[in-house]
Amino acid sequence: MSTTERTFIAIKPDGVQRGLVSKIIERFEVRGYKLVAIKMVQPTQEHLETHYQDLKTKPFFAGLIQYMKSGPIVAMVWEGLDAVRQGRAMLGATNPLQSAPGSIRGDFCIQTGRNICHGSDSVESANHEISLWFKEDELCSYKHNSQNLIYE
Repeated sequence: MSTTERTFIAIKPDGVQRGLVSKIIERFEVRGYKLVAIKMVQPTQEHLETHYQDLKTKPFFAGLIQYMKSGPIVAMVWEGLDAVRQGRAMLGATNPLQSAPGSIRGDFCIQTGRNICHGSDSVESANHEISLWFKEDELCSYKHNSQNLIYE
């Protein structure tokens, strides 16, 4: 069953540096999701290690942290029906070469290490990541003007 929920999406340094921020935001807006928080940040190593704590034992962990520190990241929270699962589908497979054309990764990147976006993989992860990247007062709650045109 689909539910209205929030998801965390981050545009990684490669997406920011390549000028893809507006294209990625547009994909979520056109789909009908509501942006409830956004900011550009350059996180610390400690912040990134907390965010990626589930990958700490992976051989690529140190390189991932260094890369994520290499430039600004655009952190966002999107809200809507089944936002976590649909957000992941919109991003495409972690390995861009396995991502379908039409997905963000399928259209804009080639290698896993430069896959331009992060998206929460579960509602629990989304809630944790949102609280890690945003204070409660940075999240906006509002009724979008187009809500009745998107939802029955």
